[in-house]
Amino acid sequence: MAAVALRSCSVWRFVRLRSLIRSRVPSLMFHTTGSPLMGVTMEEFEQAKNKLSSLKKDPGNEVKLKIYALFKQATQGPCNTPKPGMLDFVNKAKWDAWTSLGSISQDEARQKYCDLIGSLLEAEGVSAARVAAPPAGGVTYETLMVTTEGNITTIKLNRPAKKNAITTEMYNEIMAALEQAATDDSVITVFTGAGDFYCSGNDLTNFTKIPEGGVEAIARRGADLLRKYVRAYIDFPKPLVAVVNGPAVGVSVTVLGLFDLVYATDRASFHTPFTQLGQSAEGCSSYTFPKLMGAAKASEMLLFNKKLTAVQACELGLVTEVFPDSSFQSEVWTRLKAYAELPRNSLALSKQLIRSVEKERLYAVNDAEVERLMERWTSDECFSAVMSFFQAKAKL
Repeated sequence: MAAVALRSCSVWRFVRLRSLIRSRVPSLMFHTTGSPLMGVTMEEFEQAKNKLSSLKKDPGNEVKLKIYALFKQATQGPCNTPKPGMLDFVNKAKWDAWTSLGSISQDEARQKYCDLIGSLLEAEGVSAARVAAPPAGGVTYETLMVTTEGNITTIKLNRPAKKNAITTEMYNEIMAALEQAATDDSVITVFTGAGDFYCSGNDLTNFTKIPEGGVEAIARRGADLLRKYVRAYIDFPKPLVAVVNGPAVGVSVTVLGLFDLVYATDRASFHTPFTQLGQSAEGCSSYTFPKLMGAAKASEMLLFNKKLTAVQACELGLVTEVFPDSSFQSEVWTRLKAYAELPRNSLALSKQLIRSVEKERLYAVNDAEVERLMERWTSDECFSAVMSFFQAKAKL
């Protein structure tokens, strides 16, 4: 009966639910210097709440209940109210949604709340990338959420509705964010993704925008962009940590060999389907993967498109440590907060010593991979493979 009542809810009830969220939850004090735990500050949470009013479409009862439940969990903790009577359909449904979150922490609920609001806004074409105030440098981003707090700069890929697929704009913004993080006052820099995905790799619409110079022109531009992008990781002077919050595909996986630490939830996976798309390795993975996991296992990934679970990736050395999804965010960010208290210069100089041993080798590998990819991108084989991919998607 509750389900029937919920299905009959109209848009005005969504407005009423939003009003309830705003008016019936005790007032909170939000500060700009919140805890870096979970990668979401109180300011980001408050602004995500304010962004809720920007929604033009009714997202549906199931989503509205999830928004309500996450907000209650984030502000009050686990459900602590008596169960409504069976005939109180609306409040019973809200109570069930809140209770279903169990004992997840308020920090994790804030993270999930911000990710959900961000994905709804992006689905409507509203930029939700900067829910926090711009960093000290005044730079703003359309596809990223970049914050610096507690000695940690966090670069969050923020296209959750597209599984954080990387567009050309996003490549440029990531390089800008890395340049900013290299010179700010932070001790460590963290990469993560908004929503349920870490990153689904290249947005393949990048390959459909053919400029005036034809395929050769787009291949040259893509090669120049990729060379600079990978080099930004090679040259990054501070400890770089990947917080892999979900599945990772393509270039988001290959550059992990250039990170200093890779922490993953146990529901993450790692996939590099290059040959399936008529392409070849990138991100220095043709060097780092065999070095980390041995030639045979690297070949399974890079040649034969083998997808690894988080545990398998950890066993092979690509991932530093795997955490249960239920405690992933709280455990990882608690640890990162402790790392960020270490002496800044000592960490940076030690990292640079480690990287200096093979820096020139990485430059050479990057150049060779890019040259091979440029040849692949202009080949009939690659074109056919990418078109087959789009055709297969169209049939789904």
